[in-house]
Amino acid sequence: MGKQHKEREDPNLVQLHKGIDLVYEHDVFCHFAYYVRIAGKGEIGKKTPACSEANGTILVNKQMSLSPRQWAFAIAHCILHNCFGHYDLDKVPGYMVRDEAGRTTKKASFNEKLWNIACDIYVDRFLHDIKFGDPLYQSPVGAIPFSVMEDEQKIYEFLLREHWDEDNNIYGVGAVDSMDMIGLDKPPEYGQNRWGIQERNEFAFDFAYYLARSVSNAIDRVADHNDEDSFGKKIASWFINAFPLLGAIAASFEVVDDIEECRKYDISIAAVDAYEGIIYINNSRHLSDVEWRFVMAHEFLHAALLHHRRAVGKDPYLWNIATDYVINGWLFEMQVGVMPEGVLYDPALRNMSAEEIYDMICQDMRTFMKMNTFRGNGQGDILGKRTPGSFGDNGRGVSLDEFYRNALSQGLEYESSLRGRGFIPAGLAEEIRALAVPPVPWDVKLAEWFNAHIRPAEKHRSYAHPSRRQSCTPDIPRPRYVLTEDINNSRTFGVIIDTSGSMTSPDIGKALGAVASYAAAREVPAARVVFCDANAYDAGYMAPDDIAGRVKVIGRGGTILQPGIDLLQNSKDFPKDGPVLIITDGEIDRHLDIKREHAYIMPTGCRLPYKARGEVFYM
Repeated sequence: MGKQHKEREDPNLVQLHKGIDLVYEHDVFCHFAYYVRIAGKGEIGKKTPACSEANGTILVNKQMSLSPRQWAFAIAHCILHNCFGHYDLDKVPGYMVRDEAGRTTKKASFNEKLWNIACDIYVDRFLHDIKFGDPLYQSPVGAIPFSVMEDEQKIYEFLLREHWDEDNNIYGVGAVDSMDMIGLDKPPEYGQNRWGIQERNEFAFDFAYYLARSVSNAIDRVADHNDEDSFGKKIASWFINAFPLLGAIAASFEVVDDIEECRKYDISIAAVDAYEGIIYINNSRHLSDVEWRFVMAHEFLHAALLHHRRAVGKDPYLWNIATDYVINGWLFEMQVGVMPEGVLYDPALRNMSAEEIYDMICQDMRTFMKMNTFRGNGQGDILGKRTPGSFGDNGRGVSLDEFYRNALSQGLEYESSLRGRGFIPAGLAEEIRALAVPPVPWDVKLAEWFNAHIRPAEKHRSYAHPSRRQSCTPDIPRPRYVLTEDINNSRTFGVIIDTSGSMTSPDIGKALGAVASYAAAREVPAARVVFCDANAYDAGYMAPDDIAGRVKVIGRGGTILQPGIDLLQNSKDFPKDGPVLIITDGEIDRHLDIKREHAYIMPTGCRLPYKARGEVFYM
């Protein structure tokens, strides 16, 4: 008797069913998952993973090979097109009502493909913010300005102004040259039915209901996780219920009001560990409830504004003092609680940033070292020395910095939608919006490279040119601070600019602008600039302002950078230990022989033809 062969299951179909299961596991999307249907032959393109229809149907292509998380993303993406009303007549910008009978006419200028792309961008951002699934395409960072991401209409207008290529959609879940929205030519209109009842988009209505219920359940789970009788929990609950700006932050933090824990860390009133998501409060201190609200809002803002990260390169305690002045000033303006007695507050520092106050404090360190934080004298209330990582231990699954940025940004949007800006100071609103745009990685690494290789300018006392005399002792000369010539001459670096035809002017300008700004910030008097294509052109020493604004590019031929390297290494008026920055696109004929500290600045997507010994910063 022959062996029975079991029919092999389609692996693409297995992955698709796993993706659908992920959708059913989600609190909101599970209510729309039953609209998913496997597309028949010819219903959607062969290379299109999924499409949505105006009636809510989600068509999926079982021939596509995607991971379960990608399928979940594709299905949720199509669900949201209906839930956000992307098909509705009053939402789509391309239709107008012409007569009393309700007949609609499409505007001649309306571009269905660009409207589809605008909706894809908006939905992709939503799914990215809630961390659901994996996107199908790697969209370029910063391609769409943050200022137009508020709604689909603004994105659509931006795409029109920029003459966006409608046949190259790198967003959404359709094929690169096709759409994932079917039925835009017949947008549904909601009026009164024959019984006089106002019709509505049921998908949008249900989505709003299930989303609100999901948020409510999440807050209930947080409340159940903590002790309801806890003194700290009662204070934190006030922020969740009455102060939306910090509500999301408050809901995610664990409040520890154990006196023994506070004694362990020597905490006088309160402190925050932003890495662990814990706020410690010493409830043995006799403060009123409104004073405790001020204290906890203070600690929440330390974490949310990433003060633990921004302390890099600064004295931790003095930085803590500077941020305390800023936060307490903001809380006083916002009328959050009541300021306890003896906190760091000075109306004269209003509208100053923490960095400005820190620079001022550094000029009188003895005085400010005696100041008290909420933790006590000589100790900062910003705890934790670990390298920022993820919330993996707590099951949150997003990076620490990203969580704080998203929570604070969403809190500001919710607060503004309820009451306008209200008492929120302009400085705090600007700082929150600035945090919403994460720093450019290559820029940050370049700054660290400068810190490592460009020595700070050290001043020395000199009697060669006395600067002043005191009136009580006019015969006694007083020294002044000067920079020695040797130190000034050694604080320089070389810049080799690849001016071959393959290097674009915007890339050169972006790199030179960053180099010039960091050189100016570190008071570098001048840098040696060399242009190089097939030959080396020595521009000599140039001040940072000249590098950024008035440099004239010479060359634009082939790419041979070794002559420029040799020029600097053999130059008698360039320091032997002077570091070198090389701005290039990597289209180099051979390995560069560099005998000193160096680094490369390259456009994203470019690569060197060999393994670099120095650091590489991708713009």
